[in-house]
Amino acid sequence: MKTRIEAISPESIETRSFEIIHEELGREIDPLIKPILYRVIHTTADFEYADTLYFSENAVEKALEVLRSGATIATDTNMVLAGINKSALKQLGCKAVCYMADEDVAQKARREGTTRAYAAVNKAASLSGPVIFAVGNAPTALIRLRELIDKGDIKPSLIIAVPVGFVNVEVSKELIIETDIPAIVSRGRKGGSNVAAAIVNALMYQLTRS
Repeated sequence: MKTRIEAISPESIETRSFEIIHEELGREIDPLIKPILYRVIHTTADFEYADTLYFSENAVEKALEVLRSGATIATDTNMVLAGINKSALKQLGCKAVCYMADEDVAQKARREGTTRAYAAVNKAASLSGPVIFAVGNAPTALIRLRELIDKGDIKPSLIIAVPVGFVNVEVSKELIIETDIPAIVSRGRKGGSNVAAAIVNALMYQLTRS
């Protein structure tokens, strides 16, 4: 264990963190995927994401394309929403929404006997223009997305599927991988709202940071 404290300026901490990740990871990563993977590891200090973070073909390229065109990012928790960089959103002309706390969503969930996440996806399905779903907590949101995709009622530009937990978490992620929708997925039980926000930010930073 290291016992020496590094003398480093506050503005250099992130850069130094990414250098440490590069050193400890010890392998080359696809340049398009690398900023996303590194930011997830930086957020979690968990190197297992190097093996479990799944990217469908051209997912990053598609994400960057729709972010340039002013996408709406629909999140499954206000924690994801809070973690998304608002300055980068504004710079790209994008917006982020979360319907989980909306009263009409709560009422519909109670009336139909579903989770709020399930009902929130139904509300988000009416969004116009390119939509990115960033799911960090609720597997039921992914299950509903798959149902709507299979019915042809929705075609998201990208799904970030990274809920954390035990019940239906792993299978819900695989349901997204099976579709033809561009996806970034944390396979297995790990993930979380912080991971979803980190992925969104990493994508935006590729376009907003020189």
